[in-house]
Amino acid sequence: MKQRFAKGVATAATVSVLITGCAADGSGMTETGTGAAIGTATGAALGAIIGSQGANAGRGALIGAVGGALLGGMAGAYMEQQRKDFQKALAAEIASGAIRVEKLPNDELLVGMTGETAFEVDSDQIQPAFYSTMDRIAAIVNKYGKTELVVAGHTDNTGSIEHNQLLSERRAGSVDRYLEGQGVVPARISSSGYGKLRPIAGNETEAGRRLNRRVDITIVPITEG
Repeated sequence: MKQRFAKGVATAATVSVLITGCAADGSGMTETGTGAAIGTATGAALGAIIGSQGANAGRGALIGAVGGALLGGMAGAYMEQQRKDFQKALAAEIASGAIRVEKLPNDELLVGMTGETAFEVDSDQIQPAFYSTMDRIAAIVNKYGKTELVVAGHTDNTGSIEHNQLLSERRAGSVDRYLEGQGVVPARISSSGYGKLRPIAGNETEAGRRLNRRVDITIVPITEG
């Protein structure tokens, strides 16, 4: 399981070091770019400092990394517009059953992908044919940057418990890394695997097992409080 909050603290520190280095040698960053970077770094650093006063140190760094949280009343409209963008951009995949987009309680969204569409059998490597779908998911996630992404891998009940657990973790990790590679802020993402523990259908039929072999991305608005 990847810890998103610790990574957020590291991100803030790394940005601060890079800015200091650029200022020292006078290269690699324009005046405008320096100002923007300093603002981001300062927000991340202040978030980490504020959060370090209690148990929410990681959350403070996360809020800083995304440039501040949403006001509570804004979250609903923000996430609803994001849902509409997903439905439009992924219409073909939704129609074919390769992707599902669902509205969850507390203004959260679920973007789920079937394992057999995204991955070869028993593989943790995203299929090249699925790259364009992943690119569109990443583009929308980047557009709506004030969210955190909880990536979860799942399997059916065939095979051993250990094998399924490790495969689900590796697949979630592959989705995590792909999103990061498309520019999603690493502090926003956490990934974990649940093996066969959280089925969404019965495992008695192939149709049910197909639904259970999946990677889900739960998208959570980052709000104040």
